[in-house]
Amino acid sequence: MAELPTTDREARREVVGELGRALRDLVDAAVRTEVPAEELTAVTDAARQLTARLRSRSRELHEVASVDDPELGERWYSPVYGPGSPVAPPLEATDTPDGRATGRVTVGKAHEGPPGLVHGGVVATLLDHVLARAVRAAGRGGLTATLTVRYRRPVPLGVPLRVSAEAGEADGRRTPATARLVAEDDPGTVLAEAEGLFVALRPERAAGVFAATGRSIGAWTARDDRSAPGD
Repeated sequence: MAELPTTDREARREVVGELGRALRDLVDAAVRTEVPAEELTAVTDAARQLTARLRSRSRELHEVASVDDPELGERWYSPVYGPGSPVAPPLEATDTPDGRATGRVTVGKAHEGPPGLVHGGVVATLLDHVLARAVRAAGRGGLTATLTVRYRRPVPLGVPLRVSAEAGEADGRRTPATARLVAEDDPGTVLAEAEGLFVALRPERAAGVFAATGRSIGAWTARDDRSAPGD
């Protein structure tokens, strides 16, 4: 998918975000509905018609969305935070150049594990994303090499949550990071915490891994003088 000019990309991002919000509302309604079976059948038919409209022009699996910026790691259909994703919670995250990142999210019924609680895999996903964001904010690239999650307390649905992470000291292409998840109204009680190790791809390796996209991918590579080329 060709890269759009900045003004066109921003305009498309706006409508992609609107569609994403509408679809997340639809997903929430779908997993909570108790309407009669005949209404479910009618809605299924309508959903299939909308699916056909959207599929009239679509990307291949390896193609980068025109609203994305892979150099910065901006993924508008990310299943964690993507504004256009119908399955993202979505996490709203920020970061600072000192290698810290913070995310806020309220997880709904679509990501339920045990009744009334957030699925453990979703908790791990939220922690992993904020860990990676902290590493990237510190000027490091990297893919997750290891992720260790400790579940301290059950994580409830429908409660505003805060996820925070901090990148550690880099060792060549490897950067460790730590994260924790708490409820916003009880920040002193840790619900889950994680340790991650991220390994930045060498530029030539990244070129091979992402070759099928046809785009320059920079967010997952070693990008500053703290990287050890021979590591």
